[in-house]
Amino acid sequence: MSTRQHQLVSPIQESSNRAQLTFLISAVATAALGGLLFGFDIAIITGAAPFLKEHFRLDDLRLGWAFSSLLFGCVAGSMLTGKLADRFGRRTALLCAASLFALTSVLTALASTFSLFILVRSLGGLAVGAVSIVSPLYIAEIAPPRSRGKLSALYQMSVVTGILLSYLTNYCLRNAGANNWRWMFLTGAVPAIAFFLLLLRAPETPRYLIMAGMESEARRILAAIVDPASVPLEVVRIQASFAGRDSSVSTLLRPGIRRAVVVSFFLAILVHVSGVNTVIDYAPSIFQAAGWKIDAALFATFLVGITNFVFTLASFWLIDRWGRKPLYLLGSVVMAATLAGLAVLSFFDAFSGVLVPLLIMTYLAFFACCIGPVFWTLVSEIFPNHIRGTAMTVPVLTQWVANAFVVLLFPLAFHQLGKSATFGFLALMALLQAVFTWYYMPETKNKTLEEIEEFWTR
Repeated sequence: MSTRQHQLVSPIQESSNRAQLTFLISAVATAALGGLLFGFDIAIITGAAPFLKEHFRLDDLRLGWAFSSLLFGCVAGSMLTGKLADRFGRRTALLCAASLFALTSVLTALASTFSLFILVRSLGGLAVGAVSIVSPLYIAEIAPPRSRGKLSALYQMSVVTGILLSYLTNYCLRNAGANNWRWMFLTGAVPAIAFFLLLLRAPETPRYLIMAGMESEARRILAAIVDPASVPLEVVRIQASFAGRDSSVSTLLRPGIRRAVVVSFFLAILVHVSGVNTVIDYAPSIFQAAGWKIDAALFATFLVGITNFVFTLASFWLIDRWGRKPLYLLGSVVMAATLAGLAVLSFFDAFSGVLVPLLIMTYLAFFACCIGPVFWTLVSEIFPNHIRGTAMTVPVLTQWVANAFVVLLFPLAFHQLGKSATFGFLALMALLQAVFTWYYMPETKNKTLEEIEEFWTR
């Protein structure tokens, strides 16, 4: 090609690349907004809890139910959503979740009794459980291999952004009167409505479209995110991954797929029994136990949210450079060390001052840049195309069950067993997570979804 021809072609190619990038980022960012609602709904109760406890006169167990009711709803949501997403599409499932987010935000704010509060929070958990499966699934299916790690990390970035926004909302509304906690929950309707409106313009994923027999539409979407010349080959590879494959639940027990399911099951348990949601949900209570007043505890919790946000940003740079496994090992070891530090402080009756929030922020920093984004990226990419929606139900359901029980029992353990024993147990679980990662976690960096599928059948 002559220099003149090259000069004519290059701007056209550059314009096409920019259009592809814009289309891809728009689609991924819309799906990732489900993570923002996830984080907001999970964490908004953090600052509302002291006022809820006073309003409904809650003991430790009922306070645990106030926190965990959403999570038990998440269990049901994650059980139902995988099959629904395979039958009706990823986009349709997300639209239903957005509607439920908005409705339950309003109803939670209006709850007149504690029983009604628990019921509505449980219903809200259906939406959180749904996006925890479908948002990462959508991103994994639409993102090119070279950037899937970064784009999948955008989901975790959205989760921690939602957590940070909830902490800021809690702090800003803390002096809004006797109904301050109602206003805290009501604010969740705003991002839910925005999510719904953005989804109306979002595309379906090409892999779902091929699975549903809509090949021409799948080709159109693929041409908008990859080199159009490679579309025919991409379609053939995706079709081959579905050909003659059974998508029933019994398929999860077949050799190859079973290995992926077992690994994801244990990772899902360990990610929560190593304590992250006890820190995110109960940070004000932990800081109050360290001698902080409620205003200072809520402000320190906001700083925890900023730490979570900043270090999740770092994961964008790390996840496709270092790989999934090295990050998971590093994060697990540092988390174990910081939790052990909190246990030691408690054991020697020195659980006070600035060292407590410093250890908590260090713990959360390494979770945010190493564990959180890798977990959600990994569970969305390690399963075969034909069974991915159903298979993702296993780790997502498992992590919600583990999360719900840890959050439910933490107040009792913290006050009855003691801080030292509680943090010591969490430290042991974080160390066990590192050991499991070393022996069983695969490395999926720079691999296509179809190449990852081949790994499990070797």
